[in-house]
Amino acid sequence: MIPAEKVQTQLQQLLDTIDEVVIGKREVARLSVVALLAQGHVLLEDVPGVGKTMFVKALAKAINADFKRIQFTPDLLPSDVTGMSVYSPKDMEFHFKPGPILTNIVLADEINRSSPKTQAALLEAMAEQHVTIDGLTRELPSPFFVMATQNPIDFEGTYQLPEAQLDRFLFKLNMGYPTKQEELAILNGVEQKRTINDVQPVMNVEELRKMQQMVKDVYVDDVIKNYIVDLVTQTRTHESISLGVSPRGSVALMKAVQAYALLEGRDYCIPDDVQHLMKHAFAHRIMLQPETRYEGLTEDSVIESIIKRTPVPVKG
Repeated sequence: MIPAEKVQTQLQQLLDTIDEVVIGKREVARLSVVALLAQGHVLLEDVPGVGKTMFVKALAKAINADFKRIQFTPDLLPSDVTGMSVYSPKDMEFHFKPGPILTNIVLADEINRSSPKTQAALLEAMAEQHVTIDGLTRELPSPFFVMATQNPIDFEGTYQLPEAQLDRFLFKLNMGYPTKQEELAILNGVEQKRTINDVQPVMNVEELRKMQQMVKDVYVDDVIKNYIVDLVTQTRTHESISLGVSPRGSVALMKAVQAYALLEGRDYCIPDDVQHLMKHAFAHRIMLQPETRYEGLTEDSVIESIIKRTPVPVKG
């Protein structure tokens, strides 16, 4: 077990390291580290050129993990993701050639540009933590973390991820455009030739694995669990929602809350943790009624209304 003080130091160093390369995305970095600690995955949806690829590379280098990037294109096959058996004329046998998914950190770039069949190959591996090729099951390495990026759906030539597949991601995040001050800092960084190669590891994968185990020991009181269930129930009965959050979403939020508490330096969870993470964990898991869009409501605004009208638990 890693001492609590060392955990806090390393996690803050991890965030600082990412912040030096990807300027102005501290909250996205915090939430991504929460997902990593909770053994979940992240979907980043944003326009091209805002630093998504640089962000994932910086995260991988900072934890000294193996990293692979998969560029999803319309002609990408499932075997290009998982790997395949290749025949060798030399010894007249088939040899397994591992795909890029068999690594620690995977950047699935522009996942919505590939066919649903290829998307499913990645998302099934995320859910099962293994791949099955030619009847043989191969375990994925630990830690295993996927950060998928997608362009907004109104971009030409995209395949929208179905709700059942979106449910595989712990968080759906948006990086957004930088502020004027942040963009000036980016330009200054280019002048100073600050690159991804300048990132130095602040921990190793073994230390990260221990932190992931520590997350499971973070205490979640029954009142917090009841609060999560009350919020989830509201998504299933809300007048503006046609599809509510599944039990998988409840479990995902609880794990995320535990990881967030650890990042905050606590060994217990509080209602504020749930409120802070609910939007990021639930917005992609609900489906709004068609008429709701015409009323100017979004998934985020509906979730905020649920938080406001759900009583906050008080420990007696």
